[in-house]
Amino acid sequence: MKIALAQINPTIGDFSGNLKKILDFTRRAVDSGADLTVFPELAVCGYLPADFLEKDVFIARASETLAKIAEQTAYTSVLCGVALPSGVITGKHVRNVAALLTEGRVSFLQQKMLLPFYDVFDEQRYFEPAQQQTIVTLKGQPIAITICEDAWNDKLYWPRRFYPIDPVEDLMKKWPQQSDASRIILNISASPYWKEKRQVRSEMLAALARRHHAVVAMCNQVGGNDSLLFDGTSIAFDSEGCVIARAKSFEEDLVLFDTADRSTPCVPVVQDDEVAGAWQALVMGTRDYVRKCGFSKVLVGLSGGIDSALVAAIATEAFGADNVIGIGMPSEFSSSHSVEDARALAQNLGIRFELLAIREIYDQFTQVLHPLFQGTSFGLAEENIQPRIRGTLLMALSNKLGALVLTTGNKSEMAVGYCTLYGDMVGGLAVIGDVAKTSVYALSRYVNREREIIPVATIEKPPSAELRPGQLDTDSLPPYDILDPILEAYVERYESAEQIAKTQGVDRSLVEQVLRLVERSEYKRQQAAPVLKVTRKSFGNGRRFPIAVKVQV
Repeated sequence: MKIALAQINPTIGDFSGNLKKILDFTRRAVDSGADLTVFPELAVCGYLPADFLEKDVFIARASETLAKIAEQTAYTSVLCGVALPSGVITGKHVRNVAALLTEGRVSFLQQKMLLPFYDVFDEQRYFEPAQQQTIVTLKGQPIAITICEDAWNDKLYWPRRFYPIDPVEDLMKKWPQQSDASRIILNISASPYWKEKRQVRSEMLAALARRHHAVVAMCNQVGGNDSLLFDGTSIAFDSEGCVIARAKSFEEDLVLFDTADRSTPCVPVVQDDEVAGAWQALVMGTRDYVRKCGFSKVLVGLSGGIDSALVAAIATEAFGADNVIGIGMPSEFSSSHSVEDARALAQNLGIRFELLAIREIYDQFTQVLHPLFQGTSFGLAEENIQPRIRGTLLMALSNKLGALVLTTGNKSEMAVGYCTLYGDMVGGLAVIGDVAKTSVYALSRYVNREREIIPVATIEKPPSAELRPGQLDTDSLPPYDILDPILEAYVERYESAEQIAKTQGVDRSLVEQVLRLVERSEYKRQQAAPVLKVTRKSFGNGRRFPIAVKVQV
């Protein structure tokens, strides 16, 4: 059987647009000789619609669209994901299913059994889990159909499992005893990207293929939906765990493989370049978020620092130089080289650059506040007026020009609250809010891999917010090569201060100081713009902590 993996980028709720994609990719697959075209999980409505799944009209539109797909692909066979009514009296009213379409009708439905409930996933909130699953036969070939998480609970691969049942193992026990056909396991997925996820996913699927002596193929969604980024990287393995087909990462693609072809040379799972992957993910996620929200242009406040430089580079790659506007807003504390670096960056990128000096506005603010500030020394309040002026100017330009503001804060800053609420946190998307400062440097060097785009001076100078004379980040924080491992251990792995101090050889008092900053800054993070997720644990709906707490670190 010739199977096509149609790796598409659906938009949540865009039923007509998703329908068109599915029909277009099906035609292309059939023209290439495919017997079956496979689409991602919830491809009809996009993953994850969240509380739209509670609306009857949304589920009705999904059902209607599925019927249209079946009718208009009657000339072939299609497998795609969709949300449909569960049909149960008690329990959730929606089910997550893989629909097999043949001869113009829905001929088989496989309901998802394992509903993830951790990190960014909340499927148990919406879907009724399957109580059982069955093998389907297409053109005389038995096929085991699974949906994303259903393939992620192999007891021989995972040291710790979230579920007591393994749908793949159960399906293999139901394989027709009289059949001499090859075992085929198809998995339709909406598996979000994070660093090293592609490697983990590939190794897990390869192990599944070897264990069950089956051809295993996964069709994964690609594209960005809010904070979630889907890398695609749809892949197929033969029964020996060798790669027989692999789609591109971070873009739509269509790949075919023949389950009966034994001539394909064995290709092992290879390690992907994670820096390049993070770059592609951020570009794709920025592009999709902005465009799916109805914008075509973006604004970036350019300080001359490395964070804003990286965000501007990502934006230019995503939208083209004509659709990116850089705004420099120097104050009396901004160094001359910062303005020069910002201007050089804009020239290297070919983007429009405008200067809006804020010194006079700052003076007016302080004059108005003087009666209430009188008798106090210059401090945090005066420092924060500057980024809040900048935020106001950027939002004014956003309203006037119809361009979305991209915030430029990194994960290290968001973690410890080294950012100004209603100031440099203003904007519609936190592009690098899940990128640690040390990774910002790695990505910036990647940007400059062929030519100098981000000025070398920007990369090499000590980081500074430039909100007071001679200010450096290290005045308030440990060096980033010490800070970032502490934050990764605490934020992503939930390690204790004692564990961190012991494993990293860092003074415990310093670790506790950092952890207190993290806990005290939760109120800021819950008011931040959506963050593009590129690590295992990002700030956003996958990390849920209360604000009003008393925590012993």
